[in-house]
Amino acid sequence: MLMTIQVVLIAVSMIVYSYTFVSDAAREATRYAMVRGLSLNNPCTAPGYATCIAQNDDIQSYVRGLHLPGIAPENLTVTTDWLTSVGAECGTQDSCKAPGNLVHVTVAYAYPVTLGFGTSKSFTMTSRSQSVIVQ
Repeated sequence: MLMTIQVVLIAVSMIVYSYTFVSDAAREATRYAMVRGLSLNNPCTAPGYATCIAQNDDIQSYVRGLHLPGIAPENLTVTTDWLTSVGAECGTQDSCKAPGNLVHVTVAYAYPVTLGFGTSKSFTMTSRSQSVIVQ
């Protein structure tokens, strides 16, 4: 009985750890995008450069590159939406990334669950973050 309780506690702890990572990753991705807006005037060619306009792929690469233990980067999906300053859809073109507009990032993680006897399922945990573009 004690072993069962310990295994369940470890499993629940891993789920909480994963969700904490997903919510932190959404905030980090939003910060990454909000300081890489239109005023930088230079499209990104690779993630990680401080002087480029953020693109969807750059933000996803950034999140997948965070590499925390126990998180499978291939199970992470990042969706980025750029909105006008009043919250209306704007699109993905660089003109939507002007200072004062909003960036909305959603990070989803397919958490793998092994049910025993080799059966595997997953459930998706999602977190969203939004901020005003500052540069």
